[in-house]
Amino acid sequence: MAASVNETNAGERRDLAFLIEQQIVNHPQQRITFADFMEVALYHPKLGYYFTKAKTIGRAGDFLTAPHLAADFGEMIATQFAQMWEILGQPKPFTIIEMGAGQGLLASQILNFLHTHHTDLWDCLEYKIVERSETLIAVQQETLQPLIERGGSIQWCDVRSLAPDSITGCFFSNELVDAFSVHRVRVTNQELQEVYVTAAPPNGEPVSFEELVDELSTPALKDYFSLIGLDLCSSAYPEGYTTEVNLAALDWMQQVARCLHQGFVLTIDYGYPADRYYIPSRTEGTLQCYYQHQFHSNPYIYIGEQDITAHVDFTALQTQGEQYGLQVLGLVPQALFLMSLGLGDRITALGQSESRDRQEIQSLLRRREALHSLVNPMGMGNFLVLLQGKNLPGDMPTLQGLNQPPLF
Repeated sequence: MAASVNETNAGERRDLAFLIEQQIVNHPQQRITFADFMEVALYHPKLGYYFTKAKTIGRAGDFLTAPHLAADFGEMIATQFAQMWEILGQPKPFTIIEMGAGQGLLASQILNFLHTHHTDLWDCLEYKIVERSETLIAVQQETLQPLIERGGSIQWCDVRSLAPDSITGCFFSNELVDAFSVHRVRVTNQELQEVYVTAAPPNGEPVSFEELVDELSTPALKDYFSLIGLDLCSSAYPEGYTTEVNLAALDWMQQVARCLHQGFVLTIDYGYPADRYYIPSRTEGTLQCYYQHQFHSNPYIYIGEQDITAHVDFTALQTQGEQYGLQVLGLVPQALFLMSLGLGDRITALGQSESRDRQEIQSLLRRREALHSLVNPMGMGNFLVLLQGKNLPGDMPTLQGLNQPPLF
């Protein structure tokens, strides 16, 4: 597979493509793993997507996340945090660690709701953000400055700097794991091999890349499928079957479990359990690219200008977590999670307004449409919510988000 970088606004993309090309040329085998390619494309500290395009995520950018649709999303998560605090006996401090906080919108929604409706929790809350992008950190700090001025304890940290067993509270993320760099593997002659990226021979055109397949770069890729209990080399999988392996997600889960002394891990993302992720009919995997609210499957164009993602294997997160002391509390669709936390009541209340003001009615309709988008089974409502816990009270009640009421 080869693809040239588009000429339009190609300067910075060509710079990043050139850096990747040099990394390939300098490699002894003149190739890099797809995970290395994706890492540079997304996270290069000057030219990577999350460092150059982060400010425009949203309607003006390439994709929307739930916090862009409605503040209700963060408010309902805040409601779940309040119950978690009660379950743990109202510890002081109660630490919430948001990993990958985007532009800080979700943090702002959560903290504003807790400041207004759960003042006891607000008074003992430590809110920490783990973020790789300096660009996003600056945006987050600007977004959250009013809350800091109201006395909010908000800090930025590196998860690797946290001491083992030091956190009582909750680690949580929304659409983080799908952005981790993934390896790509392919079934060849009933053997598992890896997809590598190499530079296409120069022909006077902008830098372009090709794929080649060879032996695995690490035995951890085979170990991954042992972890989730699947054999891609069985006769059930067709020749050429190609998919992703998110080794970074396993490392991340291990780090989170190491740091958590008592409390919860809340992970919201799009993906499947392993038996649905790695079905034989999904022959090209789940890799997707997002550019100006359009999606496609070619990661070798718009380098540094487009988001690159892969769906999340929730079985891997659950199994890895269990190996490091995390108990699986539940895995539910986002729609049911939010309905359990009161989204249905909010939608009903919007429909009972007696206002005759045209602008107010239009505003209510837009908000109602946004709330329906959060539970749309063809979109965000089909995201999965994984809840895990560690050292929890034996008689704890069911988490509110797991009560699973009917949708409507």
